Amino acid sequence: MNATNRTDPKWLEEGTDLSLDFGKLRKVAQSSESVLPVVVQDADSQQVLLLGYANRAALQHTIDHQVATFWSTSRNDLWIKGATSGDYLQIVEIRVNCEQNSLLYLVKPLGRGACHTRDATGKPRRCCYYRKIRAGQLEFVNDNDQEKRISPA
Repeated sequence: MNATNRTDPKWLEEGTDLSLDFGKLRKVAQSSESVLPVVVQDADSQQVLLLGYANRAALQHTIDHQVATFWSTSRNDLWIKGATSGDYLQIVEIRVNCEQNSLLYLVKPLGRGACHTRDATGKPRRCCYYRKIRAGQLEFVNDNDQEKRISPA
């Protein structure tokens, strides 16, 4: 994909050019809500699925409904993961880090994937970390390779 498409989300989501958003935390800090980062991990496979943010309301919704819920810092709105796609993330356990400034949601994925993007066949991706850096470019990770690395011995 060429550089003229950099404003298109598909360019970021499907491209191979490395264009990291080092200003993301500055944007998050300007959100209308105070938030904590939330790492989401598959409780069985231990694969990291995504990184989101939670305000008090999102955390309370997560606790009350046992489904991963976040605060969308771009839309300034509650984001119940799966409400649109059906790809809910059922809470198994919520952990708090040592400094109480981030959360870990251990989840059981209930749908076909955790990422809002889809692979070349149209299938939802199982996690948001589907590319790796190689020689200064992005390279897609084969889902089968990921399964081999995370499968229990």
